[in-house]
Amino acid sequence: MTKHFSAQKIALIALFIVINIVGGHLALYAHLPIYLDTIGTLLGSAFFGPIGGLFTGILTALINGTTGDLFSIYYMPSQIATALVSGFVYKKMRPTNFKNIWWVALIISIPATIVSTIITVILFHGITSSGSSMIVQVLHGFGLNQALSVFLVQVGTDYLDRVIGVYVVAIVYQTLMSRMAIE
Repeated sequence: MTKHFSAQKIALIALFIVINIVGGHLALYAHLPIYLDTIGTLLGSAFFGPIGGLFTGILTALINGTTGDLFSIYYMPSQIATALVSGFVYKKMRPTNFKNIWWVALIISIPATIVSTIITVILFHGITSSGSSMIVQVLHGFGLNQALSVFLVQVGTDYLDRVIGVYVVAIVYQTLMSRMAIE
């Protein structure tokens, strides 16, 4: 019985990694100002706590970083922050509460926003593969310094990205938990 659940957990984490990779590539190639590469991490955290989210986020960053978007490896700390915070949030509340989506997304996005801003400013001087880099350059062109431009864009894009992610998690979690016995 334990092996069955272990295989089920591994299969779900693999699925969550694929969701991150597909979402991330969709956002990258469509030059979207959001990232869509943490939905699987949020799912991993919702189903299996911070450790499930960590496995999902770290493996996503490694796979993406070696197969399609080198920047992903550098943003692994952002995946880690998202996994840890969302894992602890989802331990305190069920991910199916649609009333709290806005607050949950805010709480989850703030630490990752700070981490992402630091990485973007120090390593990449505000320019990454993301569509949000264009917005950063526009703000910088209007006279804002680079760090403030990156932070302002990260706050908005990370929050929007997490709202979408938390909403998807609520739907998927509610659907899967009603149909499967996941431990």
